Amino acid sequence: MHAVVLVIHVVAGSLGLLVGPAAMLAPKRAGRHPLLGRSYQVLTGALCLSAFGLVAYRPSLWWLGVIGALTWAAALAGWWVRRAAFRGWVVWHINLMCSSYISFVTAFLVVNLGLGSPVAWILPTAVGTPLIARATVRALRAPAPRSAQPPREVPTP
Repeated sequence: MHAVVLVIHVVAGSLGLLVGPAAMLAPKRAGRHPLLGRSYQVLTGALCLSAFGLVAYRPSLWWLGVIGALTWAAALAGWWVRRAAFRGWVVWHINLMCSSYISFVTAFLVVNLGLGSPVAWILPTAVGTPLIARATVRALRAPAPRSAQPPREVPTP
């Protein structure tokens, strides 16, 4: 059973590492972006749940469960703010979804470069944070998406 959980974890993580940038680069309109976003959510959920499964087999990997839970929490919160569409949701959506991806990359590097590697722990955030800031600034300068604009008031006679 451990092998099955590990395969699910590796597949979900690998596909999440591919789907994340595809969603980020897809045009932000109906079609590809929401489809890739839903796929990313499913993969993030599978990654988190399989991380808990791996922790059950080896409790010393407790940090894997924490990273998995925080990654999924950020991705779910990013999805939720889009659905809520409150004022300023775009900035929150970008920051939460991209932060969950930074977590994906960090976990990948930590597992492959070793738990003690400072590069694995620092590099994804050092590279990702300026990219998130750039995307946020670009989103603030762009016209608001239709769904984010307040509804027009209907004049009363």
